[in-house]
Amino acid sequence: MGTPSSVFVFDTPEQLAVAAAERFVECARESGDELNRFSVALAGGKTPKRVYELLATERFKNRIEWSRVHVFFGDERAVPPDHPDSNYAMVWESLISNVPIPAKNVRRIIGEGNAHENARLYENQLQTFFAGATWPRFDLVFLGMGQDGHTASLFPGSEALNEKSKWVVAIRTDGLKQVKQERVTLTLPVFNHAARVIFLVTGQEKAQVLAEVLSLKDRRDGSDLLPAQAIHPVDGTLEWLVDKAAASFL
Repeated sequence: MGTPSSVFVFDTPEQLAVAAAERFVECARESGDELNRFSVALAGGKTPKRVYELLATERFKNRIEWSRVHVFFGDERAVPPDHPDSNYAMVWESLISNVPIPAKNVRRIIGEGNAHENARLYENQLQTFFAGATWPRFDLVFLGMGQDGHTASLFPGSEALNEKSKWVVAIRTDGLKQVKQERVTLTLPVFNHAARVIFLVTGQEKAQVLAEVLSLKDRRDGSDLLPAQAIHPVDGTLEWLVDKAAASFL
């Protein structure tokens, strides 16, 4: 199923972030569709934020043709775009506002209002961009991983993990104690049809679950695979960039 993953261990989170930024530049230069567009789905979280900050520095931003870059989001919380919990707000502050990317090339997931309607609207945007495709094919996807093995807003036990047809779904808080707000997320098939997927994982607190995820075995309690374990590009590459602390149980 899919391609095997590669795991790269870095001494520090900063070294990891630099490596991720270099991969973004490389992918932006080498990838693109027939319209010469480079499409990327970005993740929220502390570790990706540092990558975005680096991409906005002179070291990286002048090596990227930003007019080709089209930014999408892997997930979003049900909050306004200026809310501290908004992934869009974080990416805007750390990257978008600091590079010459056309405003029309940035497509945020609407957080305010009805989450199910927002999921439908975002799927429509994706279907317009990836016109005629059975599934979207992002050139690059950045993902993070939580201490429970979730990625994007795909949580253990969520019905969204079984989605086989929709590109975007709303995540309700019902029955998911780790979800405090409604969310909108891309689905597993969307991530698994990307050309390149890169996980960014740092911190000792994630070491145990990272070892479990990379074992590719069912969970010790006999339940299904963790969400991060379900990421396997069907025709693409998967990389794990992890720091030494997160890799301490590998």
